Amino acid sequence: MFILESQYPVGGWPQRYPLRYDHPFEGKEDYSSFITLNDDVTPEIIDFLIQCYQAMGLQNIKEPIMRAMYLTITLQQGEPYAGWADQYTVTDLKPAHARSYEPRSVNTGTTVGMIYQMMEYYKLTADTRFLSGIPAAIKFLESQKLPETEVRKWHRKSDNPDEILVPRFIDPDTGKPLYVHRKGGNIYNGKYYIDQNIENTIAHYSSATFVNPEQLRKDFDEVKKIDKNKLLSQSPLLSDELCPLPKYYTHCPRLVTEKEISNLMAQVKKQGYWLSDLPSTSHPYRCGWTPDLSGKEDYSRKMVGDDFDTSPYPCTDGQQCISVAAYIKNMMALIAALEGNVK
Repeated sequence: MFILESQYPVGGWPQRYPLRYDHPFEGKEDYSSFITLNDDVTPEIIDFLIQCYQAMGLQNIKEPIMRAMYLTITLQQGEPYAGWADQYTVTDLKPAHARSYEPRSVNTGTTVGMIYQMMEYYKLTADTRFLSGIPAAIKFLESQKLPETEVRKWHRKSDNPDEILVPRFIDPDTGKPLYVHRKGGNIYNGKYYIDQNIENTIAHYSSATFVNPEQLRKDFDEVKKIDKNKLLSQSPLLSDELCPLPKYYTHCPRLVTEKEISNLMAQVKKQGYWLSDLPSTSHPYRCGWTPDLSGKEDYSRKMVGDDFDTSPYPCTDGQQCISVAAYIKNMMALIAALEGNVK
């Protein structure tokens, strides 16, 4: 299988396979071969393999699953920065860089996601080693709480009083926040740079995030209360029998309204598909252009630079599209109605 072939002996997966090392940038090696947690690469592959094992009972899949799960314990950094990075070098499992606006760091957002992954892996194995690093990870997140003076500079607030603002990227050696900025007028003369100033960071990739240590601690406490025998009996990895997969891969709403279903049916009968607002777009690629190297600064805090920049940006002109996400949501609503979950 392709997935098993692409797995590193240590347990993780690269961002790209077959492996490539042909895109170094500004003296840094091509990051695509690094072990990757970013965008849930490794966690989602683990989840996929568990489903394969769960549905088909392929015994050769279990060992790669376990090897990958236990690697995630190793990838957690030691205190005081006891979180997880987005990617790691293969030879020494150290945090590594990725794109030019993704510095080598411990990522607070990724750390939140991995805390929940560790809880799930505990449920699958009943092995308390998956829980052992969580208190230190929560402590790390709390230690990164920004003072009110920095929060005011961020110009964004959370409606949840339990949430705290933390830098997204933390230097794994010094603990300093790494805020990402950009200068120049377009992709040709623009350049990303890192400093400790939370103001005027890039718009397309947030340099800070809100996290909720209190909720993490509550969820952690709930997981610890689960009876271990219950875990052993319900885990697809520990049972000798095949465990049925969930009826639906995606979330099925428990209750929908008659008006909602009528509207969905009317829309699809009229045109044969559902239309949604286009969330993001990009400028079409144009060739034969001589870049403007004037060094103007309007690129610094925008999603894109000039009309020749093909990076995606929010669509605000009312364009319509056929959205896969909307299609799945609407189909699940109709399925819920077929099952009688209508009020």
